[in-house]
Amino acid sequence: YKFYLYVDEAHSVGAMGKRGRGICDHFNVDPREVDILMGTFTKSFGAAGGYIAGSKALIEHLRVNSYAAVYAEAMSVPVLAQVSSSMRMIMGEDREHALEGQQRLDQLALNSKYFAEGLKKLGFMTLGDPGSPIVPLLLFNPAKMPAFSRECLKRNIAVVVVSYPATPIITGRVRFCISASHTREDLDYALEQVSEIGDKLMLKFHKDMINQDTKKLK
Repeated sequence: YKFYLYVDEAHSVGAMGKRGRGICDHFNVDPREVDILMGTFTKSFGAAGGYIAGSKALIEHLRVNSYAAVYAEAMSVPVLAQVSSSMRMIMGEDREHALEGQQRLDQLALNSKYFAEGLKKLGFMTLGDPGSPIVPLLLFNPAKMPAFSRECLKRNIAVVVVSYPATPIITGRVRFCISASHTREDLDYALEQVSEIGDKLMLKFHKDMINQDTKKLK
C-alpha cells in the first residue's frame, strides 16, 4: 500500500507482552515487520528521553535531518545507567535480580486487569486492552474533568485528565497509571474512592449498571 507502519510504544514497552517487550511481544509480531518503533524511557524505565527504532537507512536519515537529533543534548550518563539497568532487569539479564523483572511484569498485568475490571463492575465505561497498565475512564462532559481531578487530589490519588485536542471534545477521559508496586489495598482504596466520585459526578454509564438502576426504580 506504499505506506510506513509507525508504532508508538510510549505506554507499552517495558510493560506489555509476556517478556515486557511491548506491542510486538503482546501480539507475537516480529518487530522487523514494523517500519518504525518509537518509545520513551520516562515510564517503565524511570528515566528520561526516548528512542526511534527502524532500518539503518532510516536512522541515518533522522540523525542528519531531524532537528531533535541535531540540536538536542545527549542523554546524561546517570540517565543512561538507569535505562540500561532497568532494561537488564526486564530482560532477566541482571544477575542480582534475575527473577525480579518477570515478577514485576506478571504483577503489573494482574494489577492492571484487577483495576480495569473493578471499574467496569462499578459501572464506569473504560477503554484499552485487558492487561494494559494505562486505564482510561470516560468522563464525556468537559466540565466534569477538573472536578474529577480535584476530587481525586483530595483523596491523595494521582490521575491524569485528557481532553480536546488530544481527544475528541466529547470523549474526555481520566487516565489511571497502574504500577507493579501497587498493593491490592492500594487498588481497593482507589476503586472505593473513585466509586464515590463517580456517584457524586454521575459518571457511571455502563449498561449493566444502568440496567440495575432501572430495575430498582421499577
